[in-house]
Amino acid sequence: MNTKPIGIFDSGIGGTSIWKEIHSLLPLENTIYLADSINAPYGSKGKDAIINLSIKNTEYLLEKDCKLIVVACNTATTNAISFLRKTYNVPFIGIEPAIKPAALNSKTKAIGVLATKGTLTSELFYTTSSLYVHGHKVIEQVGDGLVELIEMGRIDTKEMRALLKTYLKPMLDANIDYLVLGCTHYPYLMPLLLELLPKHIKIIDSGEAVARQTKAVLEKHDLLNLQHTTSKNQFYTNGNPKILKGILNDNVDVNYLDF
Repeated sequence: MNTKPIGIFDSGIGGTSIWKEIHSLLPLENTIYLADSINAPYGSKGKDAIINLSIKNTEYLLEKDCKLIVVACNTATTNAISFLRKTYNVPFIGIEPAIKPAALNSKTKAIGVLATKGTLTSELFYTTSSLYVHGHKVIEQVGDGLVELIEMGRIDTKEMRALLKTYLKPMLDANIDYLVLGCTHYPYLMPLLLELLPKHIKIIDSGEAVARQTKAVLEKHDLLNLQHTTSKNQFYTNGNPKILKGILNDNVDVNYLDF
């Protein structure tokens, strides 16, 4: 059982930011990454559609004999992970915007959250936020268009800069000192965000925390791969394999999946 792969899925290429953290922390683990790029972004879809897509992704990874599944998508986590956990007999790791550390450390008591509509309007996001943001001003911004540009490989472009400037302005006007990235695609915008934001603003994403939680759950269920052999990492997409391969920036094979 221990050598079985970790399954990871996202609405597209963004979840590779999570895969990189998991692979860095757990280099012995075999992984299968599934990018459902043809249906990206999930954030603009209704809850039922998101659940159905998550079911499809989960069942594909279970067919591949995955021992644990990481829902590397904030929107799928906030809308579907409760259903997945009730339905399938494998551990699931989900992703939520890192509101807690931002709220605990903010000096200005103003936090920006950049996420998809599907995440910001979800019950899970509301519940988590309400636990930690008392006395804070939270500026929520739907990142319309960002995922689509990232999925097309158009990251460092005038169009992307223009969108980011528009989305960041109300946050800067509110004097935020923390920006929470609430979509796994958004860490790929880090170079642009660092360029556009004042240096005192800290940017937080969930990648490292998800990797640590993955390790903890594997240990809890006695599922760690302890064999010191080279790990096998498989990547599948129903979008453009060249874009997924480019974002991985690694010597990996990416397989097209008619899915």
